[in-house]
Amino acid sequence: MEFVSTQIAGFWLAFTDLATDPVTYVYLVASVFLGIVFGALPGLTATLAVTILTGFFSNKFPLEQSLIALIGAYVGAIYGGSYPSILLNIPGTAASAATAMDGYPLTRNGRGGEALGITTTASFIGTLFGTVCLLIFVWVLLLISRNIASPEKALLALFGILLSGTLMSRDLVIKGWISGLIGLAMAMVGLDPILSEDRYTFGWPYLLSGFQIVPVLMGAFAIPQIMDGLRATVMAAQMPRVGRIVPRFAEVLRRLPSITRSGAIGTGVGALPGVGEDVAGWVSYGVGKASSREGGKFGKGSVDGLISAEAANNAAIGGALIPLLVLGIPGSPPAAALLGALKINNVIPGPTIDPALILRVVAILVMASITMFIMGLFTARVFIMILRIPQTVFLPVVMVLTTIGSFSVGGGINDLFLMICVGLFAYAMNVMKYPIAPLVIGAILGGLFDETFRRSLLISDGDPSVFFSRPGAAILLTLNVLLILSQLPVVQRLFTRLTGKKENAA
Repeated sequence: MEFVSTQIAGFWLAFTDLATDPVTYVYLVASVFLGIVFGALPGLTATLAVTILTGFFSNKFPLEQSLIALIGAYVGAIYGGSYPSILLNIPGTAASAATAMDGYPLTRNGRGGEALGITTTASFIGTLFGTVCLLIFVWVLLLISRNIASPEKALLALFGILLSGTLMSRDLVIKGWISGLIGLAMAMVGLDPILSEDRYTFGWPYLLSGFQIVPVLMGAFAIPQIMDGLRATVMAAQMPRVGRIVPRFAEVLRRLPSITRSGAIGTGVGALPGVGEDVAGWVSYGVGKASSREGGKFGKGSVDGLISAEAANNAAIGGALIPLLVLGIPGSPPAAALLGALKINNVIPGPTIDPALILRVVAILVMASITMFIMGLFTARVFIMILRIPQTVFLPVVMVLTTIGSFSVGGGINDLFLMICVGLFAYAMNVMKYPIAPLVIGAILGGLFDETFRRSLLISDGDPSVFFSRPGAAILLTLNVLLILSQLPVVQRLFTRLTGKKENAA
């Protein structure tokens, strides 16, 4: 009980400290607004919003202000994708794809304002739910993680890379793993962390410090998105009429059990490394359809279906930050960009992270969700007007911002060369249906895997039993092996056959 009261007191201190600083509101309003715009405009994403702000804020502003801007944009962008999903049947982000299933039918039935209002409320409550779970579970995992040594860290990093590639569609698993291993290879470039010898630099001094995080993030996430958007040349659509947006309190209260269930699912799925808010939305939508009394109405304009998707994808934000802060493994692509920003500011997530920083992150999440809620209810018509901007206007502006952000990190023209090379490579991967998120996660976690794997072998004089003689390492090694085996066609066919026999027996 004393521990709980201490955490509440620490959170309240961090919250009041932020709330009494006028600068906080400037950063919050600007970043949440920018995030909603990036989420609402088809072709832009939450990852892109966080990535661009990483280039502008990292190493130039105090850490707290950087976190306000990045987390505010993250929260705003995940919510902002609901606007085109509901009004135009065009998901603004991958996280809002499930939202379109019931949001657009509601708009066609003349209930677009109601859909936006209940979506905003569900997103707000879902984000708060994920934040509360972050505050509770992060401390439990921190206590466990303090017993983690180099072998466990190496296996955790490998698990994060493999899992981020595995949780794609079944036919993309091998491509996801290949993408992750390419990112792992990128992390090997530069000075050897143990022997201090240069590796794969080809005589280019710029590469002695390895691939810089911001140009890699900009190139991998921004350039393919911009090129795809310019090729699509989607014209601005005609906006439908929107009525009352502010929801009725009784309606929200009646839907509270659905919002809570979806928030729990979103937080749990979001905590899985590399999965993301889009998977959380679809999983929650499927569970909601199976458990709702109105399951037959899902896809035809069900408010419960809308809530299932939106509460979950916003709750996944808090879930994605749990493994990020405790283990240094991002739970989603935007969280991967946030991890890059933390490392640029010399903050290393993991067992040694400052507990006060975690409380600050929780306080920022609460304030960002409140800002998003107010903006969503009372300035929704502004964002609806922004949807009329054609892609051919805003995507070149985004490209300029991306270039400035990458150039301003400090590496000069070399950062631009790296961004362009990574961007063209990522675009080619996109064309060949290779997922990009595992590549970025591999590039970020690869350094941790490389250093801890080799240090473990050095300490054990080359004895590989160090990876299964310790209880924690044995569990993680088993998880890695099971993860790989679960994707083998032979194992999948055997599982299907056994499942079929059980069903037949029933």
